Amino acid sequence: MWMDKQRDFVLRTIEERGVKFVRLWFTDVVGTLKSVAIAPAEVEGAFTEGIGFDGSAIEGLSRSFESDLLAYPDPTTFQTLPWRGDIDPTARMFCDITTPDGEPAVADPRNVLKRTLARAADRGFTFYTHPEIEFYLLKSSKYGEEGPIPVDSAGYFDNVPGGTAHDFRRRSVRMLEDLGISVEFSHHEAGPGQNEIDLRYADALTTADNIMTFRTVIKEVAIEQGVYATFMPKPFSDKPGSGMHTHLSLFEGDANAFYEPGSQYQLSKIGRQFIAGLLRHSSEISAVTNQFVNSYKRLWGGDEAPSFVCWGHNNRSALVRVPLYKPNKGQSARVEYRAIDSAANPYLSFSLLLAAGMKGIEEGYELPAEAEDDVWALTDSERRALGYNPLPASLDHAIEYMEESELVADTLGEQVFNFVLANKRSEWRDYRSQVTPFELQRNLEIL
Repeated sequence: MWMDKQRDFVLRTIEERGVKFVRLWFTDVVGTLKSVAIAPAEVEGAFTEGIGFDGSAIEGLSRSFESDLLAYPDPTTFQTLPWRGDIDPTARMFCDITTPDGEPAVADPRNVLKRTLARAADRGFTFYTHPEIEFYLLKSSKYGEEGPIPVDSAGYFDNVPGGTAHDFRRRSVRMLEDLGISVEFSHHEAGPGQNEIDLRYADALTTADNIMTFRTVIKEVAIEQGVYATFMPKPFSDKPGSGMHTHLSLFEGDANAFYEPGSQYQLSKIGRQFIAGLLRHSSEISAVTNQFVNSYKRLWGGDEAPSFVCWGHNNRSALVRVPLYKPNKGQSARVEYRAIDSAANPYLSFSLLLAAGMKGIEEGYELPAEAEDDVWALTDSERRALGYNPLPASLDHAIEYMEESELVADTLGEQVFNFVLANKRSEWRDYRSQVTPFELQRNLEIL
């Protein structure tokens, strides 16, 4: 009944606003947004019968012998696209992908997250996430010998009156708000041309949908303003990378399951076990949370990127941080996972972060001692003595960890698990065969 009302609302809104096209959105396994536009007259049929397409043509979505899939739009995600303006008004809805017999497509990333959320719900938990999304603004997508060129030379929290980034963030935030996506903060980040926009916390499925919309908005505003936006994890070797630090919390009904008054950092036993799960399985999930060769340039490039498996209270060199911004407000208790980058597939990444944390709760993992020092400043022997193991140093290492992981295989399902591994192995082979400018500059004349 409630869903019927949502569908009626969508159909009525399309008519009242004169919407000319409706884009149906979903993602492939890598996290690339896919879109098919339908006419308003087709929307009602799409709700009841779906829109058929060849799933084998989408990265990892289906095998060639079972290629027919259907996209069913989710009416709760309906929004008009503000960048389209009044010329041919266009709306969008995210879709759930099914097989012709109505079963959820096992390789639909949105369905993977729904499955993982359902398992947590069976134990009484709702999973909330709050991402801090970093990206670079460049003068162009083209680059020469000097590399990409940022739009400014500003730094962390700098105010640049009349500057490109300032106008860009204002326009982007307004557009996100028009799409029903609440923004908490926006500011210039540490790198030249680097910006950060933080989305307000929401349930993980809504947040994942919002991240996919966010990336599209940022790209569209960049085009509108004659610049280029990139979520590449490390576009500059000597500048900070772009992460997506994500705050995580579990609720039992209206109560924050991470909150316990009087305990250290007011962190409950459930919260401590959740962190322990994140730490123990962090290397296994890295090939998803940090899925590109370039991701490991960020993780091992300094500038507060986490490289070692440890946790700390307000310790920005740790992989997992426990913030304490509002010490007397239980609803704000949360943990921050700092490894995930801005190019990750949010559906699969949130699935694995939740699964890792839940494993810690279910198995009663013990949380190791916290890291109180700057982990980067320690020597290798000091880190070994303290038990701070390194995260994978390359995509190749991350693949090796993932291959042996029951947690990742169980969470993603066989088809997604195998495709991610195949996709990442292919990327690593292509990268490994390259002769880079570094090698030529270093060796060509002297060898």
